[in-house]
Amino acid sequence: MRILLTGASGQLGQELLPQLESLGAVTGVDREALAGRKDILQLDLGHPAGVETLLERIRPDVIVNAAAYTAVDPAEDNRDTAFRLNQALPEQLARWAKANGSLVLHYSTDYVFPGTSNRPYTEEDSPAPLNVYGASKLAGEVAIRASGCRHLLIRTSWVYSGHGNNFVLTMLRLAAERPSLGIVSDQLGCPTWARNLAGVSRNILQQVTLGPDGDRQLGLYHYCDGGEVSWFDFAQSVFAVAMETGLLRKLPEVTAVASADFPQKAERPKYSVLDVSHTQRTFGLERPGLDESLRQCLGELMNANS
Repeated sequence: MRILLTGASGQLGQELLPQLESLGAVTGVDREALAGRKDILQLDLGHPAGVETLLERIRPDVIVNAAAYTAVDPAEDNRDTAFRLNQALPEQLARWAKANGSLVLHYSTDYVFPGTSNRPYTEEDSPAPLNVYGASKLAGEVAIRASGCRHLLIRTSWVYSGHGNNFVLTMLRLAAERPSLGIVSDQLGCPTWARNLAGVSRNILQQVTLGPDGDRQLGLYHYCDGGEVSWFDFAQSVFAVAMETGLLRKLPEVTAVASADFPQKAERPKYSVLDVSHTQRTFGLERPGLDESLRQCLGELMNANS
C-alpha cells in the first residue's frame, strides 16, 4: 500500500511512522522537518494547492491524517486557522479519497462532547462542543462523512508522549521550575499515550485493509487508554513515575483547584471519558493502563536525556 501520513512530525505522527511502515510504503508530510527523517516532506498543509499537488504525486491508497490545530485556548482567537486545519484539510483529503477510491483514517477528540454525561460517551451520543477547537474537529468529522469516502474516524483523548507539546512534558517542566503547582481537579478524562494510539491505529488499518470484514468495519470509533482520572490525578501520577525514573529529584507541592478558580479562554468539558467498548468488540483490542504506559514513556525519556 502507498500510505500518506500528514502531521508526521507531531507527537502522534512520530509514533505512527514506524507502525505504518509495517503496512506499506509511507510518505510523511508536515510543516516542520523531523531530525533524522529525510523521508518527511515539508509542506504547509493549510495551502490547498500544495496538498492537491502532493496527493496527485503520491496517489496514496490510504491517507492517515494526524495533522491538526490542537492549541485549545489559542483556537478561540484563531478560529480561521483552527477550521482550516481541522475542517478544510480533512475535507480536501476526503474529497480526493472519494474520487480515487482511497481510505482516510482521521483523528478527532473527546472535546466534541459537552461534558455533561454521567457515563462514558459512546459513538452514538450527540456531540455539542464547548469551544472552537472542539467545534472545528467536529466539523472535520462531518466533512469526511459527507464526502462519501471510505473512512475511519478515531476519537481519542488527552494524548501525551515524550516529545511535542503535551500535559506530561508541561508538568515535568513546571515541577522543575516551581516548588508548588495548582492543578485542575474537576475535569475528568482518560490520558492516552501516543505510542498506544499508533499501535491501535495500525491494528485497525491492518484488519480493515487485509482482513475478511473489510468495509464493514469502516466508520466511527473511540479509543483511549484505560484509567479515568482528573488533571490533578494525572499530574500526581506523572510526578510519582518521574521520581521513580529519576526525571525529578524533588516532588512539588500540588494543590487541587476547581476549573472556576483556574480561568482559561476556552471552556473545557468537565467529563469527557470515552466508551471504547465498540472498538474493543470490533477489533479485539486491549487497553493499557495509565501507570504502565507512563513508566515506559518516561523511562524512554530518561534514557534519551542521560
